Amino acid sequence: MIQSVIMMGGLGLVIGGALAFASKIFYVYVDPLVAAIDDVLPGANCGGCGYPGCTPNAEAIASGKSSPDSCVAAGPDVAIAIAALMGVSIGEKEPEIARSGCYYGTKDADVKYLYDGINDCRAAAMVFGGMKECNIGCLGMGTCVAACPFGALEMGEHGLPVVDVEKCTACGTCEKICPKNIIRITSVSMRIMKEYTEDKCITPCQRACPTGIDIREYLARIRQGDNGGAVQVIKERNPFPTVIGRICPAPCESECRRQLVDESVAINNLKRFVCDIEMDLGKRVQPYKAPATGRKVAVIGGGVEGLSAAFFTARLGHEPTVFEATSILGGLLRIAIADERLPMDVLDWDIEGILEMGVNVKTGMKAGENFTIPSLLAKGYEAVFTATGGWDSRLSRGEISEITTVFPGGYLMIDLLRADIQKSQRIPCGRNVVIVGGGSMASEAVKVCREQGAENITVLSRKTAELSNFDSDSVDSMTGNGATIIYSAGLTKVIGQDEKLCQIECTDLATGNKTLIDAQTVILSAGRFPELVFIRTNLNEQEGEENEAVKVQEISDNSSTSSTDNGTAFADKDELSDQGASSDKKQQPIFWEGYEIYKAPSNKAELGFLSPEDELSGYSAAVVAINGGRRAAATIHKLMYGLPVNDVKRPVTKRSILQGVTSVENVQIMPRNFMPLNESGALKAGKNGKVAELYNGYTPEKAQNEAERCLKCGLLCYERTLIQEEVDEVNEKSASEKNTPEKSTPEKSAA
Repeated sequence: MIQSVIMMGGLGLVIGGALAFASKIFYVYVDPLVAAIDDVLPGANCGGCGYPGCTPNAEAIASGKSSPDSCVAAGPDVAIAIAALMGVSIGEKEPEIARSGCYYGTKDADVKYLYDGINDCRAAAMVFGGMKECNIGCLGMGTCVAACPFGALEMGEHGLPVVDVEKCTACGTCEKICPKNIIRITSVSMRIMKEYTEDKCITPCQRACPTGIDIREYLARIRQGDNGGAVQVIKERNPFPTVIGRICPAPCESECRRQLVDESVAINNLKRFVCDIEMDLGKRVQPYKAPATGRKVAVIGGGVEGLSAAFFTARLGHEPTVFEATSILGGLLRIAIADERLPMDVLDWDIEGILEMGVNVKTGMKAGENFTIPSLLAKGYEAVFTATGGWDSRLSRGEISEITTVFPGGYLMIDLLRADIQKSQRIPCGRNVVIVGGGSMASEAVKVCREQGAENITVLSRKTAELSNFDSDSVDSMTGNGATIIYSAGLTKVIGQDEKLCQIECTDLATGNKTLIDAQTVILSAGRFPELVFIRTNLNEQEGEENEAVKVQEISDNSSTSSTDNGTAFADKDELSDQGASSDKKQQPIFWEGYEIYKAPSNKAELGFLSPEDELSGYSAAVVAINGGRRAAATIHKLMYGLPVNDVKRPVTKRSILQGVTSVENVQIMPRNFMPLNESGALKAGKNGKVAELYNGYTPEKAQNEAERCLKCGLLCYERTLIQEEVDEVNEKSASEKNTPEKSTPEKSAA
């Protein structure tokens, strides 16, 4: 008996030890935050959040991949409770919705495969690769419809998914399951920041439009008689539609597929038509805005690019203020275009629409005199964008002989050399000077800087030593004056503190490696200052080292413009004085960083200032400057929220190789509708009472006829317009093949 008890007790100890050992090995840690969030969630496991159940969603919320209000089965009280657990607050959320990105279903596709026995898009994409010709188009099997947990999708009559906006919760299930990325979640902010990439279906005209307007859609609205809707589509990407409808060089029409048959669609004239209706009615149509964020942004320059940047910044929910040096907005559009082509009342109408979006304006405010970038940052602006223009703008203001600067320590080479020749006002050169580019004039710039006391001079050349514009004499002159030449290098950032430039960031164009160089002065060999976004950085002072260097951090969602938990205090937020920066000596130092605006580089060699992509900064047309403003707004938004700026994969550029067609079939010839020229005997004075416009706009009948000429293109697809004889042939063929069994091999379908 005793032996049995001992044996059982020993066996129990062995089993207990084994279980204890196993528990150590197989122990699974449960994050208390995940568990707490999971307890708050309703446990519906509906999948509406885009995750397979409430527990995975709780893990996503805790890791920051999902928002506290992501549960569509719960009310706002659950979102508030989860936010409290995470130590954050709930604010307004921008509405999102699923949207299809394909124009033609397999029913109407020109060339396609029949998928015998396969009824799932993912399987068809893996086995057959999808449509025979179009590698982007919808496969039309409705996998996204079957996957939608809320019944918000159905297959339409054309074989494409149709979204029910009332039922869609933007859970993203359809986006995740679609093998071709045809259906995607979108919002106002996403559409503003969107860059067109090679994996998206983009019509030839939209691809050529510098602003990326959805031309196909607004022409469809015109055909439907929805002129207000057409204006809204245009203003999604263009805040100057009435102006651009008169002066645009219309690169979209040069790529219009219609000209493979006769003549391109008069896309720009149709833009003018609907925008003139809006202006004549005096009832403005505005695009959608994101919820207010309370973040203040300053834009220096009230020309096309500056006003466009402010417009899109306001639509992203921020509070932009435009600082214009002159007394009136509009930039070169005010002086460079004849009144008969662009009446000033038309320009004023579009500018008023921009201001109505929530854009503030301060005129008679010149950078470097009435304010500085550090003073704006000290006044609570979280970002500053420079759109000051170039020599053309200075000529218009009569400031040819003045030395101008936009950011502390930044000057143009032409001002440096001219001032030296004229022995007039000199540019103050600091101890460390960086000269960017310059070609044959760089050696002269080095000499002038050395004469003015510069001790360390660095010259950056984007080209290699073998391909540079520096001849041997120039190199000898520069090195003889103590300058260091860095080849294959681009200037990618400027960094300063208070009213002083401190460093520049130099990027090796071959390797992408970044280096910081001390600099108090930067000389740019260009006729204009590059477009820059400056942000204020947070300061974390080390305890007991008030006068020592402080750590610079990126601005984040937790930053404050008045005071923070770490003791940082900025200047007061009173209205900016015309006298410039505050003289409060007690304020903490303001650190600032300037980034070049995002220009969708296609390779490393195009990074930085004065790159080949910088030709966009010269802006060959106002419509190109508008897109520069939109990209600036997107950059501002990303920098303020700590998002990656260069995050676009395979953007569409001039060098992109895309699918397309070289001929179209079965399209009726329809002559283009031209706008009538004003005859001298029938001139009608414009609203400004001075000069009549050169052309009359379309009548509603002509606009309808012209809009009907659109082929409703996709990437490869387009709408065929069979002539009557061909219609009869198709009908006869259909009648004769009524009883023919369907084939299971690749075949062409009638359009």
